[in-house]
This record gives sequence, C-alpha cells and structure tokens, in this order.
Amino acid sequence: MSAQNAVIQGIVLNENNLPIANVSIKVAGTTIGTATNDTGFYKLIVPANQKITVVFSSISYKTARQNFELDGKAIFEFNPILSTEIEQIVEVYISNTKTREFAGITNVNPEVVRRIPGVQPGVENLLKSLPGVSSNNELSTQYTVRGGNFDENLVYINEIEVYRPFLIRSGQQEGLSIVNSDLVRSVDFSAGGFQSKYGDKLSSVLDINYRRPTEFGAGVDASFLGVNAFVEGTAFAKAATGILGVRYRNNSLFVNSRKTEAITRPVFVDAQTYLTYEVSPKFELSFLGNIAINSYEFEPLTSQTNFGTVDDAQALIINYDGGEDDQYETYFGAVKASYDVNESLNLRFISSVYHTKEQEHFDILGRYRIGRPNTNIGGDDLGEVDFTRGIGSELDHGRNDLDALIVSLEHKGTLELNQDKKENDQLDWGIKFNSEDIRDRLREYTVIDSAGFNVRPPSVPANDQPYFSYVAPLESFESARADNDVQVTRLQAFAQYSSRGYLGDQEVYWNAGVRSHTWNVNGKDIQSTTQTVFSPRGQVAIKPYWKNTNMLFRFSTGLYYQPPLYRELRNQQGTVIPDVKAQKSVHFVLGNDWSFNWTTKDGEKRPFKLTSEAYYKNLTDVNTYTLENVRIRYRANNNAEAYAYGLDVRLAGEFIKGTESWISLGYLRTEENLDGRGFIARPTDQRLKVAFLFQDYVPNIPNLKAYINMVYSSGLPGGSPSYADPYDFQFRLSDYFRSDLGIQYVLVDDKKKARAGSWLENFEELSIGAQIFNIFDRQNQISNLWVRDVASSAQYAVPVRLTPRVFNLRLIARL
Repeated sequence: MSAQNAVIQGIVLNENNLPIANVSIKVAGTTIGTATNDTGFYKLIVPANQKITVVFSSISYKTARQNFELDGKAIFEFNPILSTEIEQIVEVYISNTKTREFAGITNVNPEVVRRIPGVQPGVENLLKSLPGVSSNNELSTQYTVRGGNFDENLVYINEIEVYRPFLIRSGQQEGLSIVNSDLVRSVDFSAGGFQSKYGDKLSSVLDINYRRPTEFGAGVDASFLGVNAFVEGTAFAKAATGILGVRYRNNSLFVNSRKTEAITRPVFVDAQTYLTYEVSPKFELSFLGNIAINSYEFEPLTSQTNFGTVDDAQALIINYDGGEDDQYETYFGAVKASYDVNESLNLRFISSVYHTKEQEHFDILGRYRIGRPNTNIGGDDLGEVDFTRGIGSELDHGRNDLDALIVSLEHKGTLELNQDKKENDQLDWGIKFNSEDIRDRLREYTVIDSAGFNVRPPSVPANDQPYFSYVAPLESFESARADNDVQVTRLQAFAQYSSRGYLGDQEVYWNAGVRSHTWNVNGKDIQSTTQTVFSPRGQVAIKPYWKNTNMLFRFSTGLYYQPPLYRELRNQQGTVIPDVKAQKSVHFVLGNDWSFNWTTKDGEKRPFKLTSEAYYKNLTDVNTYTLENVRIRYRANNNAEAYAYGLDVRLAGEFIKGTESWISLGYLRTEENLDGRGFIARPTDQRLKVAFLFQDYVPNIPNLKAYINMVYSSGLPGGSPSYADPYDFQFRLSDYFRSDLGIQYVLVDDKKKARAGSWLENFEELSIGAQIFNIFDRQNQISNLWVRDVASSAQYAVPVRLTPRVFNLRLIARL
C-alpha cells in the first residue's frame, strides 16, 4: 500500500445482520468505487490524508453516507447497516437481479438452514426440500438430483472441491456432512445446466462460502443427538480472521428406535476451521481445514419384520450373532492465495490435500425363520409367529480397508471488463492438477444356508439334495476379493466469458465456456490408460422490461462429462477396469422466474417468487450400477444409454409475515437401456415429489416459533435379488412420506433484545425447544432384504424400514 492510499473494508449488513450483495460503494465526486460480493464483503482503496465521503447505495435500502479522513498506515474496518426503504419510482427502471439468478442458481438463506429440523440437519437437509432433489434416507446427507446418483454432485467450499468417504454402505454409518452450517455465509445450488467454471459431474453443484468474522462471537447448539459449537474472532487490527467449529453427534437415538434390537455406538466427531490473513490490501491468504473421525459399532441381537397384506401376512424373525466395526477418518487441508492485480483482475492459487482412511469390518450371522403372524386383533399373541414355513441362515463377512490420498494444485483468474459502461463483461479461467493414490483391500463374502442346504451361485451346477449327494466343494453365494493399488492423475482446464447488458430496454445475460479433462489410470498390474474429453457449455437469459410484471427467462445447454473416480473404475467383483469411459450427458434446461407481490386481505403486500424449470438430459456411455441403501456398486462397463426429463416448480415467499417458506413440486422420468434390450427404470427413477418447508409463529406469542419440513415422493424401483435379471424385477417400493417439526421459544434474538442489566444481556440469541421427527410415524422403506427358502424355491422381498417417530430437545445459544 502506497503512502497516498488508504483502505476501507468490511461487510454491509441489513437490519437483521445479514449481508447485502451488490451494494454500490463510491467516493462522492470521484470515479472511485466498488461493490459488495455475494457475502456482503467489500474493499475500497481511497486517497489518504484527504476528507472524503463514501456513499453506500442499494435498491430497497436507504442510502448511507460516511465521512473519512485516513492516513495510509492502517486498514480501517467499517461495517455499515442499511435500513430498508420502500419507495415507488415513476418512469425509472432499476434492475436488482443478481447474476446467479440469470445463471439459474438457487440461493438459500443460511439462517433457514440452521433452523429447519431434520435427522441430519444442515445444508443437505434443506436441499432435499427443493424440487429435483431427492433422498429417501433421512439418516444420510447424500442426495440425488434429476435422476442422477450420489456420486454425480459437485460440492465446493470457498472454491475448494471437497469429497465424501468411499466405503459408506448405509445412512446410519455416514456421520456428519462435510459442510458445517454454523460456519456458512452463503449457499448457492444449481440442479443442472451449470457453467464451465464448475467441475465435471453430471447432475448438480453446491457452492458454499464460509463467513469472515468482523468481531468476537461464539455459539452452541445442543440436543440429545449431540453438540455443535463454534467460536470466531479477529486479530492484528482485523487483518486476520478465524472461525472454528466443533461437532459431536451420536445417532443412537435413531438407530436404537428401529425394529432391530442391537447394541450400537454410532459416534461422529469433527473439527473445522476457516482462517484468513490480509497480507496487504491486494494480497490475502486463507486456510480451510477439517478433521473428521466417525466410528460405527453395531451388534445386532434380534429383529422381527411384519410384511405382506392383511390376507397374506408374513413375518421374518432373525436372531443374530457377531457384529460390525467401522471406522472412517478424513483429514483435509487447503491453502488459498488471492491477489488483486488491479480493480479488474484477480488471481487465485489453491492447494489442497485430502486423506481418508476407512475400515469396514463385519461378521454377522443371522438365523432366520419366515412364518405367518397371528392376526387376531383380540388375541393375546397378536403379531407372534404361530406357523413357520421356512428357515435358514446367512453369514456376511467383510474385511475392507481403503486408504486414499488426493492432492490438487489449482489456479483461477477473473478479469472484469467494461466496468464503467452499461455492459458488464467478465472472463474466467482456471487450470487444475490432481493426483489420486488409492490402496484398497476388499474381502467380502456371503454364505446362505436354507433348511440345511448351502445355496450356491448360479454359475455352480445345481444339485438335487437330499435325494442325491453333492460332493463338490462348498462355495459362498456371493464373494469379492481384490487388492488394488491405483494411481490416477488429472489435468483440468476451463475458460468462460460472461456478459450482462441491455438489448433495448431488455436486460440480457449470456455465458459461454468450455472445459477439458485429461486423466490417466495406472497402478500395480494395471495397464496405463489415458483419455481426454472436452465439454462446451452455454447459457442465455433475458429479463423483459414489463412495467407490471417482473419475469426472467433463461436457457442452458451443454455437454457434461463425468470422468470416473476410483469407485466408478471398480466393478462388482472389485476388479479395477482402467479403460472405463467418462459418462456423457447433454443438458437442456428452460427456466422462468416470476417475482410478484401477493396482496393480503388487509392490503399488505408480501414478496413471492415462482421458479419453474423444464429439463431434458440425454446420457450415453452410462456406467450402470446397483443401489443398496447409500452404497453404489458400479458394473464399470459403459454398456447403457439413458435419458431423464422432468419439470421442477417452487413457490417461495412470505406465506407468514416476516418468514421465508416454500412449496416444491417435481416430476421426473429417467430410464436406461442396457445392451440394447430396451428401456427400464433407473434406480433413481422417482416420478413425483412434493415438499413443504414452512416457518410460523404464534400471533399472540411471536417468540414461539415453529418450523415444518415435509416431503412426499413416489416409490423408487425396488431392486432385484443377486444374480437376477433387472428386467424381470420392475416393481417399486412404497411411497415415501416424512414430516419433521421443530418448535423453539426465543428468549433473545435480533428482534427481541434483553433488558439492560439482565443475565440475558450478553446473548445475541438464546432459545429452547423440542423436535418431533417423523410426526406421523410413517414406516418408510429404504430397500428390500431378499430371503430365500430352498424347499419352496421362493424368494421373499422383506422391507427394510427407516426410523420411526423420535422426540428430541434442543438448546441454541450465541454470544
């Protein structure tokens, strides 16, 4: 910083202490100016040793002015709070449409994320209430988008790509999300047709930004499920900022509520930090770090599952021996350097390391019997099995260990053009190098014994026991055994150009770009294979100048590749296939935003937005898979083509004054064609979804607030038994319906301040409440357990059900 310049920086907030994006900041009487970014942050370089007036202005807010006279020796922090101003301007059109709205990106308020109840609370919990986003497992943070699977979603935190564990088999093992909602500043989400600056996945992008503290703060969120705590602050004249979040979670409350009696110890702990240091007004360093240790110990005892119909009731009773011991440890660190060459050019350099050590060890013997339960409602033994038609046992063994190290180096740049003109153009580019080193030991087998007869795989000749003896060696029904030492290197690059301006009175935005991705797979006993793909993408949007109607139309298209990660290279027997191709998808997305005011009976106007998107995706070189709970097992053969199309609609606004709520509706159809045999439903073919997210309060007691998260979706395909032809099993699971309720009584918040001298005075927020998960105690089904009876050659699809109704208490406190 030269002796003639000074720096003013900070975050522009509204009356609710939320950041305001795109605030214009200018030095009166000069051409010096800037604007806040999506997190409300700004940095303004001004003349030193001069009296100046800085003007903060934004549509719907009162303009603020502040006088300064600064020397050039320090950075001055100024965080103005703008108050709202509603004023009717005649014959003047001002656009406050954010660029992300032109790009079809949905923004979610972080405060809503932290309030809405869910078994796995956080960002992903809220995403599941958006149209096009689905998940039928409340214990999991994973989600599918418009017919894709869990592996097809990009997640970024402060421009840094993050990953999830490889070996997770069920939602109850999964633990905490990588995103700590206590640290979040902004949440952006795109369900398809996203820009070239985002990576190579087929379905969606979740773009998270963590906040930069402006003063000391701390908070805790405690319940019977665990504790989340954070602390934040600044140092060195606010040149350095830091925030640290620690989370502890124990899912015993949910796991022990299920039908299986078991001894469980599902404990998940993580610590996450985001640090920044401003070396100079133009150069900044930041660090993002995360350590997560997830432990899952499971010792099942007994279970009884009733299924079938009233006329043909069935029951499966299982007595268990053995248990499961899983351990997932992840360590992640990233350093980011940002340099402002001038007011138009910004250069960023990112280096990250991700290390995961995963252990999945289990030996579980289940002795089962299938029978008919007593259905006499007045009887003392209602539900007890009084007739057994089949018995057997199944032994599941696993000794799976994985160690993966992913190192990346990346450069990104942004050049803003025509800043002083009516148009606003921007050039973005980037290049990234990845090195992935995976060591995987896979040992799995399943032995099935029914009525004393060993059940062999179909490849082994059948026998006629007990009439004829069978002298061949016994074989497990299913087995997978592999030792893989794999290295994958990747080189990615992108360039895109964006322009925003006017065509007559119509506001127009367009974006065009291209990505390239080259990857090489090699390793022990693996032939080195290199492939390259290119993916062009484009967007165009127009906002007509209609005086009485506020509408935005947009269209996105592009070619999207998904080069395989390690899990997609490994087939169902555990063998790595190095020449697996990148799955390819062509996106077509047509969208519309309609913003309007809803006039109540009292003449009050409340803001609403209706967002609609129709989409079509054509997929080729599809790497087909089976889905077991949240475990994806790829066939690694690129032997299919597929398609997905649908319509997503969301109405969001103030259904209740002063709150944000929405209703989502989605229709989807996705099918795949394996080896030219014809189209059948994909594992994620969920035709209909309706979601409600409401915030409310008691009119006479406004501090008593309620939050409702409700989702209904039609049933997914039910899967098929091992070795079965999926074309012969095209039935569906039952519909999914779940509703979670949270009630909080607010003692202190931004609207209700404590009296001076009160013990509550030091709190910015304090509330206590209760949560009811699965209010209506719906028995939702996640999958089927296929049970065999050799004597009758029958197979029974026994439903695997999710969590019942559970109660919880919650305390939220912030300083």
